[in-house]
Amino acid sequence: MTSLHGKWSFVTGASRGVGAHLAAGLAELGSNLVLHSRDLAHTAELASQLRSLGVEVVTVAAELSDAAQIEPLLDRVQAAAHIDILYNNAAIQVPKQTANWQTSVEDLRRSLEVNLISLIRICDRLAPPMLARGWGRIINLTSGIVDQPEQTAYAVSKAGVDKFVRDFAPKLRGTGVQMNLLDPGWLRTDLGGPNAPGDPASVLPGALVPALVEQGESGLFFRAQDYAGLSLAAALQKAATP
Repeated sequence: MTSLHGKWSFVTGASRGVGAHLAAGLAELGSNLVLHSRDLAHTAELASQLRSLGVEVVTVAAELSDAAQIEPLLDRVQAAAHIDILYNNAAIQVPKQTANWQTSVEDLRRSLEVNLISLIRICDRLAPPMLARGWGRIINLTSGIVDQPEQTAYAVSKAGVDKFVRDFAPKLRGTGVQMNLLDPGWLRTDLGGPNAPGDPASVLPGALVPALVEQGESGLFFRAQDYAGLSLAAALQKAATP
């Protein structure tokens, strides 16, 4: 298992739900953290809790639907730390449509801006320094939604994430940098809604697996729920078993 002590992880959308659980799991393994949210106040309490574990925590804020805020956000991130592990977790899900052909242009635009375009821009800035150092882990969160055109805006944006990762995978072979996909599952979060079957805590330990595998490929699809209920050691063993 890769040791995270002394490494820096950047988690977008870290204020609650999957992002908060990811941040806590990384901190418990010794990783320092840069936590993103839309407002610094949203991560203040979490940052305080995680610092009590003996790791460094920096908080940054930006609205990912505003293209003009992305570069200044990344300037702050890179001024704070060299990022070894990136979790592109932040996403929005617009209200489910009641008819298959009624996705609005605004819903499409916002979903693509937050869920795909900002993710690509973050990768474009943070991947090259990882490549220069010869080590890095990029985990882009995706979704298992299929056959639901009522959720076109969200589903299409996540399909774009999948395509982005898989197209880059051959370029990363042998570099020490891995970029993979993570489906956290349908969870009772602000995004997943109150009727989802999964507790947000069940995202661990599976969501940590793609950051911890010592040597592996890029372009892989990890399902956090495949590891629900396992210890971290057992999860890593399962991931390593053909």
